[in-house]
Amino acid sequence: MEREGSRHDRARLPLFFLLLLAAGAGAHSRGAEWDGVVVTQADYQALRAIKHDLVDSLGVLRSWNDSGFGACSGGWAGIKCVKGQVIAVQLPWKGLGGRISEKIGQLQALRKLSLHDNHLTGAVPFSLGFLPYLRGVYLFNNRLSGTIPPSIGNCPLLQALDLSNNLLSGTIPPSLANSTKLLRLNLSFNTISGSIPSVVSRSASIAILALDHNNISGPIPASITKLGTLQILSLSHNQIGGTIPSDIGELSQLEELDLSFNAINGSLPSSLFNMSSLAVLDLEGNRLDGGIPENLSVLRNLSELNLKNNHLKGPIPSSIGNISSIDRLDLSENNFTGQIPASLVNLPNLTSFNVSYNNLSGAVPTDLSRRFNSSSFVGNLQLCGFSTSTPCPTNSPPPQAPPPSAGPSSRRRRHLSTKDIVLIAAGILLAILLLLCLVLLCCLIKKRAASKKKNGKPEKAGGGGISEKATASREVESSDIGGKLVHFDGPFVFTADDLLCATAEIMGKSAYGTAYKATLEDGNQVAVKRLREKMTKGQKEFEAEAGALGRIRHPNLLALRAYYLGPKGEKLLVFDYMAMGSLASFLHARGPETTVDWPTRMSIAVGVSRGLHHLHTQENIVHGNLTSTNILLDQRTVPHIADYGLSRLMTSSASTTVVATAGAIGYAAPELAKTKKPTAKTDVYSLGVVFLELLTGKSPSEGPNGEDLPQWVASIVKEEWTNEVFDLELMRETPTIGDELLNTLKLALHCVDPSPAARPDVEQVLRQLEEIKPEVAAGAKDDEPTEESPDE
Repeated sequence: MEREGSRHDRARLPLFFLLLLAAGAGAHSRGAEWDGVVVTQADYQALRAIKHDLVDSLGVLRSWNDSGFGACSGGWAGIKCVKGQVIAVQLPWKGLGGRISEKIGQLQALRKLSLHDNHLTGAVPFSLGFLPYLRGVYLFNNRLSGTIPPSIGNCPLLQALDLSNNLLSGTIPPSLANSTKLLRLNLSFNTISGSIPSVVSRSASIAILALDHNNISGPIPASITKLGTLQILSLSHNQIGGTIPSDIGELSQLEELDLSFNAINGSLPSSLFNMSSLAVLDLEGNRLDGGIPENLSVLRNLSELNLKNNHLKGPIPSSIGNISSIDRLDLSENNFTGQIPASLVNLPNLTSFNVSYNNLSGAVPTDLSRRFNSSSFVGNLQLCGFSTSTPCPTNSPPPQAPPPSAGPSSRRRRHLSTKDIVLIAAGILLAILLLLCLVLLCCLIKKRAASKKKNGKPEKAGGGGISEKATASREVESSDIGGKLVHFDGPFVFTADDLLCATAEIMGKSAYGTAYKATLEDGNQVAVKRLREKMTKGQKEFEAEAGALGRIRHPNLLALRAYYLGPKGEKLLVFDYMAMGSLASFLHARGPETTVDWPTRMSIAVGVSRGLHHLHTQENIVHGNLTSTNILLDQRTVPHIADYGLSRLMTSSASTTVVATAGAIGYAAPELAKTKKPTAKTDVYSLGVVFLELLTGKSPSEGPNGEDLPQWVASIVKEEWTNEVFDLELMRETPTIGDELLNTLKLALHCVDPSPAARPDVEQVLRQLEEIKPEVAAGAKDDEPTEESPDE
């Protein structure tokens, strides 16, 4: 009966389509041209085999029916045809698992294969090399393993091959040299080994060559400099050695050169600085020595120069000041000597600058010390003027030469003068006064502690204090070996005793430690984070880093107001208390009667972007774990980013643990799974997820069928059901916000692009937000609280 029903269902189709179906079968048998509505029998069989090997958990391939009807007329998802032959299979972001069938080689007219951002396993099909018209292969962001099939070099029209972010191993097949029309080759984020084949450089048209984050070794082939059309060369995070080819300057169209984190040695070729189109030059983490060539004025488009962590020496060329386009300059952790050139103050776009840990000397140019904090200059023992603790010596007359003789007559001239005696006596008197003050202070502290004990001061409710160790330390603090409380600025002052006697309520736990809401005896409230003791650095390093964090101030960053070091190793950080809690609870834990309108959400997005922009450009800090949980709101819903810079207080192994934890909650960029190293671009990815939360009202773990939020949103947008993405609350508002929602959604999807290079930086994000809704952006800026009154 079921078969009869199926036959009747087909009979009820319009006669026109039934005739086309019949005509199609006859045409295939005769080898005639098709009209593009019915797929050929060979391609139909290939597609059925492809479907059989895929795991379709979302039902995307439900439209691939048994009859083949509709395959070439838009009825089959992801299939495009010409004259009945499949020319494109495009199914990205569909949650597909399983393997790619070798039967794909039967689609003889196939031009494009796009299955990126799925969960595919197995090997890259060898049969791809049997497709003479294949132009684009996009299989990135899957779990493909095995080696790159050498047969891929048999595709003479291949223009793009992107297999990045998979589990591929083996070497780069030399046969790729046969793909002379190749424009883009991206094999990054795999475990590919061996050397870079010199034959790869035979592709005269290649514009993008990305082999970063692999295990590639050997030198950079000299023949790579013959790629005259190359625009991006990314070889970072490999094991490449040798020197930079001396004639690399022949790459006249190169815009981005990233050789960071390799074992490259030798000096910087002078031709490297002759490329007028170069915008990004990143050589961090190598073994380069020698100096920087003096004449750098040819680099008129350079925006980022990163030479960090090498063995470079000599002076910093003053000609760097001629590169007006530069906005990021990092020369830290080298052996540079001499003074910082005054010409650097003439760089109008400079937003990130670091010369720390060199052998520089002299005074820091005043304009640079004003624009950048002390972390940009530390580690240069003879450098001065970059902070109040490193003043430059005032001009004074040179010291008088000592007497030429040391005989008896000169000894007689060494008797103390009356002035010397008066000064010595005054110094002794001052020391005695200071000692008396210290004794008096100790007596007052002991008297206060005894008074509290005598009055029977009770323990507070809600846990009895910050912790058992902190409570026990109150007795010790009263003695001469008590804990240490260091205050920064803030709306009110408290003692260590006030802090440790405060009523404490646990607000939450994270990889860094436990957070408390502490109510002081006078009723004021602060937030206290008790760090995990075994995860923090030693006391000396901890105090230095905490001191730097305590000086950071921005209206959208949670201010560190004080820290406490207990006698038994306890470490407490004290912050402003935010009355509205986290953005996560504000969005996802509110009652149905509470609504959050679009201007509020937009002002939060702008505020978070401003805070992150300040961290990246002014403090040189990558957050590494930006989530809606650590974005806190004050009573005016102004956002304050928390937990920034805490990795600097932790050991390196503890920081790695935090990154791993972040990856489990939906905010981590895909590359973090392999690199374990947060960057500004991974922060942008997390920011994009926060934007999607504001737009959809969903948390990152709420995507249907196990999808993460970016993947779910992208799949809905791909199917052109964009309105289903937005929170219903927003859709009920005035229709005029429609364009603003769409533009913000586009920006969010741009931020969560799987490719780090494709994501904008925070400055671009902020600029676009301000263009989308300038009045809200301006209002968010006007409503920001001042540092004197962080939260009413």
